[in-house]
Amino acid sequence: MKAREGDFVKTSDGIIFDVKGLVHPMGKVIAFIRFTPDAKGNRKRKGISYSKVYPLQERYKLLKERFPQYLVHDPVFDEWLCEVPIRKVKKHYKPIGYLLRLRRKRRLNKVETQALQFAELLKRQANVPWNKLGVSGSLLAGLYTPNSDTDLIVYGSQNCRKVHEALRVLVQDKTSQVRAYNLEELKSLFDFRSKDTAMRFEDFVRTESRKVFQGKFSQRDYFVRCVKDWNEVSERYGSVRYNPVGYAKIRARVIDDLESLFTPCSYKIGGVEILEGPRVESVDEIASFRGRFCEQAKSGEAVIAQGKVERVQKIGQREYYRLLLGNKPSDHMILA
Repeated sequence: MKAREGDFVKTSDGIIFDVKGLVHPMGKVIAFIRFTPDAKGNRKRKGISYSKVYPLQERYKLLKERFPQYLVHDPVFDEWLCEVPIRKVKKHYKPIGYLLRLRRKRRLNKVETQALQFAELLKRQANVPWNKLGVSGSLLAGLYTPNSDTDLIVYGSQNCRKVHEALRVLVQDKTSQVRAYNLEELKSLFDFRSKDTAMRFEDFVRTESRKVFQGKFSQRDYFVRCVKDWNEVSERYGSVRYNPVGYAKIRARVIDDLESLFTPCSYKIGGVEILEGPRVESVDEIASFRGRFCEQAKSGEAVIAQGKVERVQKIGQREYYRLLLGNKPSDHMILA
């Protein structure tokens, strides 16, 4: 079973998980709990009610209290992760397949229609093939509401860069149905994100206001996630090991933002000054498995970031350190 970022899996006990990253242990999928069967839940599918859980800390809490069998200390990533055994997977939801079904469906509701229209627009403007686009999120799981976001996935580095450029042009076009968030909408996004990522509103606006992978299409929120194709991923489970060495706050300059569009994302950095935390030799990159840290900074910009410091050991290569964002609400990356 080949599962990757943006996919969902449903287990034999009815829980729906969203897959994280592209590197997984043999016989398991690293994925985080998203929807759980709940008689009091406000989302329904085939007569079953579900509740949605999104903030990362709430997901961990729910796993610890109700589903501890999915929490595993992973020896490669050296941390507690949610890992779903493939033998327990009852259904594998794939964004590309779901978008294909939308295109073939005779009758679509408003949420489905706008998701398809947005995909059609990006395909046309960016000139990318249909089999490199997908729909994820609540739509993919069949547990959306009338106000649900449109979550699109783009596969392959070249396609991702083309879509990013197309969105940049569309956002600037006043006649387009695509637009960036205004200040009021950024405030709503800040209130939602601050449960997971704490920072000042002013810093939040400075970074988020210039992103094009999020915004409004036909007055509906959208988020576009970029994922590398399988043939672009050289890492295999165990070929790289990650060991936490502490928690730090740093100041640095981004020297290469080439990987900043993808989930997982990374930024090569230089001129690092450790403001707080362990005094390691050098921190070479800032990385995150969370889409919210994409497009966070550009090459040449100075940033202040706070997160977990990890020693990265690749077989046959020198070890280095990175700053990983997204595990704690205090993790952040802002323009200096």
